[in-house]
Amino acid sequence: MDWSALSEQIALSVRELPRSGLLMAAVGAMVLGIAGSLVRRGLPAFARLLRTISTLTLMGVLVLVVVQLSRLDPRFSMAVPEIGLPEQVVEGNETRVPLAPDGHYWLRAQINGHEASFLVDTGATLTAISQDTAERAGLSPRDGALPIRMQTANGAVAAHITSIAELRFGNVAARGLDAIIAPGLGETNVIGMNLLSRLASVRIEEGELVLVPNNPQVPVE
Repeated sequence: MDWSALSEQIALSVRELPRSGLLMAAVGAMVLGIAGSLVRRGLPAFARLLRTISTLTLMGVLVLVVVQLSRLDPRFSMAVPEIGLPEQVVEGNETRVPLAPDGHYWLRAQINGHEASFLVDTGATLTAISQDTAERAGLSPRDGALPIRMQTANGAVAAHITSIAELRFGNVAARGLDAIIAPGLGETNVIGMNLLSRLASVRIEEGELVLVPNNPQVPVE
């Protein structure tokens, strides 16, 4: 076992714990459950109350985690705008992206009105935004979201989930899209499968990457 890697992961998790409302709520609920077990003989009614609060809190945390994870799959994506989980919509018309000299597909996009370059990466699960782009686009970590551990060339880093109000490129517009703010990416921004899988098709045609939204297509305003 690689103890240095394990200790690094544990240290990363501990550092990020206070930044996640869900993790803090789960820890607090477990503490209440333990306290309820310790005082059940002397104060049975109070102990039952503590255990009930603990159980309901853990159930609530579990529901929120399931809802957030479901948003990664467009077949089960759930939207709860009241808690900062807006509907994820990708609409528009066919857009073609030429192959860049480096052998990758790059596009210029407007993210919340701020222009930035994005690498189209079918191997990336989530759309990722660099720290610099996030700051300029006014993006901040979502309250209560679980931090995501990413492995980069510089080691393990914690990335935080955010919501993009609007991401436009070519004839395509994505709204309410989940993304991660990834400090380990440097200046690179990535369009991942959580956007691409919401398209009707993604194909390569005569060297161009062709992105086609689902029908019926809602015109991009």
